[in-house]
Amino acid sequence: MKNLSQIDHITLDEWHVVASLEELPAAGKFLTILLGEKIVVSRDGDRLRVCHDLNGAANPSASSHLLKELPVIERFGYVWTTLGAPAHDLFDIVEFNEPDRSHIVQGVTRISVSAPRAVENFLDMGHFPFVHTGILGEEPHTEVKPYKVDVYSEPPEILVTECQFYQPQANAGSTVGADTEYVYRIPHPFCAMLYKTGSTQPDRRDVIALFGQPVEEDCVLVHIVICLLDEVTNLSGMRRFHQTILGQDKPILENQVPKRLPLDPRSEVPIRADAASAAYRRWLRDRGLRYGVIGTYGLSA
Repeated sequence: MKNLSQIDHITLDEWHVVASLEELPAAGKFLTILLGEKIVVSRDGDRLRVCHDLNGAANPSASSHLLKELPVIERFGYVWTTLGAPAHDLFDIVEFNEPDRSHIVQGVTRISVSAPRAVENFLDMGHFPFVHTGILGEEPHTEVKPYKVDVYSEPPEILVTECQFYQPQANAGSTVGADTEYVYRIPHPFCAMLYKTGSTQPDRRDVIALFGQPVEEDCVLVHIVICLLDEVTNLSGMRRFHQTILGQDKPILENQVPKRLPLDPRSEVPIRADAASAAYRRWLRDRGLRYGVIGTYGLSA
């Protein structure tokens, strides 16, 4: 476990998700872990507090706790905080502000890999036919067609466009296969969004957001929230659909070696299907991120 002084500033001075507002108790405390540190989230009516338990990580059984109040942002139905000093606001997702959309908090899943590993898996279309067979892909439709990757410096962000993939069940309400168009956006080292066709409004896209909460370097809490255009008539079916997909990803991710994401350029496979992954790894390396990754020549970054 690293103490905070050993964590790179890109990770430390970032906003991180710590809880879903929907899942917070109306009163009392909610305990979680961020970057190896114990975090206490509490709500009393309209007042929301997030505190760093300065004794908790070192001595979880301590009867008295020294609490340091942390900054808070409430956005996308989640609570965000920081253990550092961000010089920027949390990114925005403009679709969440559109009044005709439904927001579904899918829940949280603990996965024993680093947060960057989870994000990279989210970007990977190539595994659809083999891991999500009959849902997001199927043989013989295994080709990842050429797509475009743009990397921006201000604000730091990756945009992956012109993605197309055949899916036998692109969403929970689908009954026939279709070519689905994707756009991926990575505005945060541990968060990514997927914009996809499939609603009854062809000129607009549904949004699936993955917010990774780095618990430790080799453990992440994956929070999923979905922003839909069409009316949700079967909420439990929608949640089962996405739980099935994440449940299929979890054992694959947890069996990857190493659990942290390698950033050595020699570890990248220079094939067309992995262009998004290669750009994401370079982006993390160039920004100086060291948490949850393995640096050049196999040494811990």
